[in-house]
Amino acid sequence: MTNDILWNGPPTAALTIVLAHGAGAPMDSPFMNDMAERLSALGHRVARFEFPYMAKRRIDGKKRPPDRAPVLIDTYRAVIQHIGTPEKLVIGGKSMGGRIASMIADDENVKALLCLGYPFHPTGKPEKLRVAHLQTLKTPALICHGTRDPFGTPDEVATYGLSPALSMYWVADGNHDFTPRKASGRDMAQNLADCGLAIHAFLQTPALSRT
Repeated sequence: MTNDILWNGPPTAALTIVLAHGAGAPMDSPFMNDMAERLSALGHRVARFEFPYMAKRRIDGKKRPPDRAPVLIDTYRAVIQHIGTPEKLVIGGKSMGGRIASMIADDENVKALLCLGYPFHPTGKPEKLRVAHLQTLKTPALICHGTRDPFGTPDEVATYGLSPALSMYWVADGNHDFTPRKASGRDMAQNLADCGLAIHAFLQTPALSRT
């Protein structure tokens, strides 16, 4: 698995952003390709990998449910160890991938955490929160999240008591994949571009730009 890391951006970049995929799409989905290309164009090194269930799908084409959390966590830890120099790593990912990264960020002593659409709760089940570890998070973090995301609305997120180490960037009229409605006057490219710039600005803050 660690030999199948997909790289973008300059090897000499100060920070490497490790991105894991979401539950249903691979590391080279259009969304993941776009974000990796945007971030690398801004001067960052980006590494993408797949969890075991998705890597198996790539081999035989069979759709599988995600691996159990301990497997996902162990896989992400192995990738961090393989790349090395955790103090220069920003770990994260799309939805489930970002959630797994958020669960290990403090323990792995990485530079920062980046979540692209965080599943604060299952859709239609706002009482089943996945935020306890985000309330005590110490790692500097940015969550980019659509204002129409069914996994957590702005009003809901405002009540969660999230750690002061965590910042939110609200993607205008975006759903879980950041897609806006046509009536909003925005398009997907705009939202992804703005998201990339927000991530870049986050990584330029003094605490993160010192390496």
